[in-house]
Amino acid sequence: METQEKKIALSFDAAWGNEDTAKILEILKKHDVHVTFFMTGGWVESYPDDVKAILAAGHDLGNHSENHKNMSQLSDEEKKEELMKVHTKVQELTGYDMFLFRPPYGDYDNAVVNVAKDCGYYTIQWDVDSLDWKDYGVDSIIKTVTQHKHLGNGSIILCHNGAKYTAQALDTLIATLKNEGYTFVPISELIYKDGYHMNHEGRQIKN
Repeated sequence: METQEKKIALSFDAAWGNEDTAKILEILKKHDVHVTFFMTGGWVESYPDDVKAILAAGHDLGNHSENHKNMSQLSDEEKKEELMKVHTKVQELTGYDMFLFRPPYGDYDNAVVNVAKDCGYYTIQWDVDSLDWKDYGVDSIIKTVTQHKHLGNGSIILCHNGAKYTAQALDTLIATLKNEGYTFVPISELIYKDGYHMNHEGRQIKN
């Protein structure tokens, strides 16, 4: 989103592994940083205690679809099912009503955004990809994010839990960005809820 304030958001997509979730939560707590975790239905089912721990620590729970499919290729009915199945799981588990949705693979079109909206969701992209899933190492993650050409006010940084080096890179990553004057907020506090339009980069512009 477009903002004058030096606010950025960290986000984690949780679809596969879980080895490092506790470690990530520990580092975030140390830095007093709140983030957004986008979770698939399968991940929620496999790691219910972690879902509860993430919420208890004050982070956003976000929807990453039930089955991690390409949303734009599904019928509207299927899209709705992909969203609401995991929504219900999280609601039953924690009492929390999710309202942030990140489409798997960043694959979205107007139909995806509209169906999500009908389900009470804001569709969230990112503009800084840490490429942490490529397993290039700790330094690569830190450099990729901190020297990213899109990094700026209102940026959303994409990371994954379950990636090999993410937890190890996180401490330095947060410290470096804080030193540059950035404040971290969860996506729920970063986005405009109304009176905006999206540009071609998926960035929110205030009307």
